[in-house]
Amino acid sequence: MMNSPTYHPGLHRVALLTAGLALLPIVVGALVTTRDAGMAFRDWPSSDGQNMLLYPWLKSAGDKFLEHGHRLAGIAIGLASIGLAVMAAVYERRRWVAVLAGSILAGVVAQGVLGGQRVLLDARSLAFVHGSCAALVFALLASMATVTGRGWFNAANGKPVPAMPGVKLLSYATAATVFVQFVLGGMVRHQGMVLYEHLGFAFVVAGLTVFLACTVLGLGVEWLSAPGLALALLTILQLGLGAAAWIAKFGWGDSVVVYGSPFQIISRTAHVLGGMLLFMTSVVLSLRIVRLEWLRKRCVAGPACEPAANPLGMRGALQ
Repeated sequence: MMNSPTYHPGLHRVALLTAGLALLPIVVGALVTTRDAGMAFRDWPSSDGQNMLLYPWLKSAGDKFLEHGHRLAGIAIGLASIGLAVMAAVYERRRWVAVLAGSILAGVVAQGVLGGQRVLLDARSLAFVHGSCAALVFALLASMATVTGRGWFNAANGKPVPAMPGVKLLSYATAATVFVQFVLGGMVRHQGMVLYEHLGFAFVVAGLTVFLACTVLGLGVEWLSAPGLALALLTILQLGLGAAAWIAKFGWGDSVVVYGSPFQIISRTAHVLGGMLLFMTSVVLSLRIVRLEWLRKRCVAGPACEPAANPLGMRGALQ
């Protein structure tokens, strides 16, 4: 079909670059929270009354260096998101993908405003919302990289996969559960609440993620194997990082907790990043499962593989 969507390597590379750049404000923002440096400046969008872009960042130190670095990283991801939205509007034939790119830009802008209001209102509750929404925006960026990737298009050329009863629903439940756990972790960090709920729910999340990973690896579908394996490995890593973060915050046995020590900063920050990567991986795996299931149903519909009803409710939506 002449107007069928095709792989555009430039758009995919920009999507990957934007997702990679998003790790900068995420990592630095996690460091800001760990160091409790969110109020290093009392103003926004200026920094100590100076234009954000003209502030002497490299001459600053400590909390101000971290917080202003977070602000600059936010500008970088904002510019990259604008470029991604423009490229998608120009080159992307699938309307829903162009809408996804626009949603990413809107999400990045909203994150910037949330971060600014957190400072102006000195509201830790907004810091919690800001951190939770960062995981959602990062998952959207990873989704954009997935649906613009070569694998998304090549999946249509491979042999139809067998029916995967219940796997799609399992992937949805897993992604939702991982996000809930991430939110609970944010409440621990920002509000000092639900510590034991977060600890106990970790085992529910681990059970679901490992079960989903084993299920998709058992299907023998190559396109699902990489995110499935990554999900299992990230779960194991996250449990270890969680234990390290617990020891860094509360100590263990005769160990002494040293506030602001390198071990505390690294372990707690890495635990946040690990949770975000785990959620992102679960979303990407869900997307791939949905794509393969839609292709299977489309081909079952007739010998010509005409598009059947699909999860997004529009003809050819998952092409």
